[in-house]
This record gives sequence, C-alpha cells and structure tokens, in this order.
Amino acid sequence: MGAGHPECPERLDAIEDRLLSSGLEVALDRREAPIAPLNDIELAHGRRYVNALRGLSEGLKEEILAGGPAHAQVDPDTSINVHTWDAALRSAGAVLAATDAVIAGEMPNAFCSVRPPGHHASRDKAGGFCFFNNVAIAAKYALERHGLKKVAIVDFDVHHGNGTEDIVAGDSRILMVSFYQHPFYPLDYVHSQASNLVNMPVPAYTKGMEVRELIESTWMPRLENFAPEMIFISAGFDAHREDDMGQMGLVEQDYAWITQRIKDVARRHAKGRIVSCLEGGYALSALGRSVEAHIRVLADV
Repeated sequence: MGAGHPECPERLDAIEDRLLSSGLEVALDRREAPIAPLNDIELAHGRRYVNALRGLSEGLKEEILAGGPAHAQVDPDTSINVHTWDAALRSAGAVLAATDAVIAGEMPNAFCSVRPPGHHASRDKAGGFCFFNNVAIAAKYALERHGLKKVAIVDFDVHHGNGTEDIVAGDSRILMVSFYQHPFYPLDYVHSQASNLVNMPVPAYTKGMEVRELIESTWMPRLENFAPEMIFISAGFDAHREDDMGQMGLVEQDYAWITQRIKDVARRHAKGRIVSCLEGGYALSALGRSVEAHIRVLADV
C-alpha cells in the first residue's frame, strides 16, 4: 500500500515470528496459498469489477515502465501496486484451498494468514484495504461447489464487514454475525435489514467482558438455531486494546474465548469445520499474540 501504511507486509512477519517463538509453528500443517480461479472469485464479485481490477493492475505495469508512479489509489485509504492482483488472488485462493481441505477431512479447521484482507470489498467495489472478499467467496464456494446447505460467517474485526454484508445480505443459506465499533469506519455505509444478518454495534472503549455477554445473548442463540454446516471467520484483531486503529478493549484471552464459543457451535452442528481468515490487526505485537491465542484454540494445543 506504500510506505507507512498500516496494512503492511510486517503484519504477516509478526504472526510468523510469534508462531516460531511460541513453539506453535511446529504443531501446524503449513500449506502455501494457490491462485484462486476467476470463476470462483465471481461467485461473490461481478465479472466487470474483476476485469476492471485486473486492467488497473496491468495498466499500472505499463505506467511504471514509462516512468509513472508505483501505486494507484483505489480510494483514499487503499492503493494497488503491480503485485496486488496476484496477492489478492492468492489471499482468496488460500481460503478456497482451506475450505476444500476442511470439507475433505484433511484437517479439522484452518487459519489463513493472508494479505490483503477482504471484508470491506463489496460485490463491485474495493476499499478499506480490501480487493476480493475472501470469506464471502469461500462461503459461496462451500454452498455452490461443495453442495452445503447452510454456512455461517462470524466477523469480529473492529470495523464492520460492510463488503461481506453487501454480498450475503438476503441469502438465507448464509447467517452473518458480527460485532464492531460504532460509529466508526465505514461511516457512510447503510446497513441492510436482511434477516440473515446479526449486527452488533458497540461503542468505543467497550471491553472484552461486555462483548462476551453480548455474544452469549445475541450471537449464540442465532447460531444455534441456524445450525450451520460450516463456519467461516473474518478474524480481525484490531479490537485489541493496544491497536490504535480502533478504540475497543479486547485482549488475547477474549479472542481465545470467542474462538472457543465458535468452536463449540461448529462441534455441535458443523462437524467441527471452521475456516478462519485474517482481516485487520495493526499493532504488530498484539496481532501476533492474538493470532497465537486464536490458533491455539483452533488446534487444541
């Protein structure tokens, strides 16, 4: 995204370093992310949009050869460089490959440590550091390619997953539950009133115990009643108290607790099947620690 941007390569380095230093890395089945096929991307995004994004990437390569800029702005916070197209395809490809592996029984669940994130990408628009909506693509993929009947999306990023909501609103096969700081980015988004959405806006400075109580009273009854066959997580860790991208007060133990509650639902209804995908999280130390806590619960270690 350019020098000084919070959505930086060091985010994945921080996760990798934490997994290595904690000893957790040796317990994991590590896999490289493949390129996502465009016909699977188009389960959640319009073909025109996908072609436009690819055209922007190719045009940027030509501009650089002619001495032009290394980045092109997509919105005030989001830029694209010559590697973004491939990175976004692999980001989505990771979640699709994880979905295949979990449904095939090769692994009970998976965490996708990927950039760029995805939950602000709507059907026909990039934004909020996001280009392809990884979790929405995977949810549609599980339904359309694997024949599942019902899947859930859980989003615990500090920012509302407006792009995911745009893609899944009104699809009765998908239940989306989320909490997020409000009012906050994206301020201009008009929420859908579709019955398959459980939005849980919370004010700035909300702490973990308050979020836990809301999850028990709001998320859990809907998830239990819906009985999803698979759960996808938009795992943003920017609601951590050390992350100044938001003003919430969660800590690692809260992310572990939330993960366990999701895992409880998956065990009862979804054969334990969970695919989690990295979204936000910009305070590097807190990000690494929070991802470790999340993965320890998923991996039972």
